Amino acid sequence: MRNVLKTTVLAATATGLVVGLTACSSSGSSDSAASADPNKPLVIAASATPHAQILKFVQDNLASQAGLKLDIKEVSDYVTPNTSVQDGSADANFFQHQPYLDDFNKKNGTDVVSVETVHLEPLGVYSKKIKSIADLKDGAQIAVPSDATNEGRALKLLADNNVITLKDGAGTTATAEDIASNPKHLKFKELEAAQLPRALDDVDAAVINGNYALGANLKPSTDALVLEKAQGNPYANILAVKKGHQDDPRVKKLAELLHSDAVKKYIDDTFQGAVVPAF
Repeated sequence: MRNVLKTTVLAATATGLVVGLTACSSSGSSDSAASADPNKPLVIAASATPHAQILKFVQDNLASQAGLKLDIKEVSDYVTPNTSVQDGSADANFFQHQPYLDDFNKKNGTDVVSVETVHLEPLGVYSKKIKSIADLKDGAQIAVPSDATNEGRALKLLADNNVITLKDGAGTTATAEDIASNPKHLKFKELEAAQLPRALDDVDAAVINGNYALGANLKPSTDALVLEKAQGNPYANILAVKKGHQDDPRVKKLAELLHSDAVKKYIDDTFQGAVVPAF
């Protein structure tokens, strides 16, 4: 069996990927934290960039010495990783931040929980048509992530850079309806996060998640018109499992390796500020 199962499934076809994960899972869906066999591979669903890259580094350089086997399932949407953990076809996932997980659990009745924070991928505004955020014209179209927390995060980034203002009390799930003032009459196009880099030819600008920017060969530190600040940012990406599985010895071992000096150095050297260690 290949260690990485690459897929191109988006949210609309998440069910198909869940089936694929179930079929390829080597851990079984009924293992509890107490009964999990430490000798079985830990099946983990992860976004390709940078999550699966980081996990592959762990797999190639640290896991064997620590007595850990990893089975990395590469996914391309923001739904499948949580549903596969919930139904047991994956043991863990690594792709999301806490506000997104909280919103997902609330909307879907799932009970996926965070184990550890690992890194931050700064959200950025990108464009092929302008060189500065100040160059946005009246009526310009901006693409933003369609999932609740990342849309709110995108709007906050625009507000922080004086493009719009948000209503008092607009939180992490803010939408265009929470915009208090829009001096340039900007139009917002909601798209599934993975589609945002491909939309750059069709819109004036797009607010793109760090992992998808990297996957599209965009370098956040130089290509973004504006970029989120890392300090005090609540959107650090997490290692997550189904509630009750936090004490699975394989999960605890992976969490320890993800917080190692070797992983910190790998993140710093590989991504050069586009991905920032959160430990």
